[in-house]
Amino acid sequence: MFNAIVVGTDGSQTANEAVRQAAQLAKTLGAHVHLVCAYEPAPSVALRVAEAEEDRPASVEWALGPPRETVDATLAEAAEEFTRAGVEVDVYARRGHAADAILDVAEELGADLIIVGNRGTTGAKRFLLGSVPNKISHHAPCAVLIIRTAEERVLAPAN
Repeated sequence: MFNAIVVGTDGSQTANEAVRQAAQLAKTLGAHVHLVCAYEPAPSVALRVAEAEEDRPASVEWALGPPRETVDATLAEAAEEFTRAGVEVDVYARRGHAADAILDVAEELGADLIIVGNRGTTGAKRFLLGSVPNKISHHAPCAVLIIRTAEERVLAPAN
């Protein structure tokens, strides 16, 4: 049924949960996993500004996107989850927006299923970037499984 599964990760807690559940599903199904993480190279001017400022604000780092080395480390860590489960896994570091990278790999490989977490960045970043799971669910060439992670909730004391 699902032989080729594309899993998107960005190293976030939500993505890590999606990876964990994808490993269990792939093991059960005997599927091959294609793990994807995206990066956006920084424009040379922005990179020089960022390198010149040791105490740069977090917003500058976000605008630059994760460096390729971080993406490679994120992929290696997530791939270990599949290896431990005995699942064959290939990794793909792709330049561009996360949703586009995941969709491209799924289309290129003729994937049967895409698995992603339900959220990554939050707040203004999410608003500016758009929702990766939302875009994938609307444009995927195959079935999509969005792993919902628990939200922190403050419970009122019982009376």
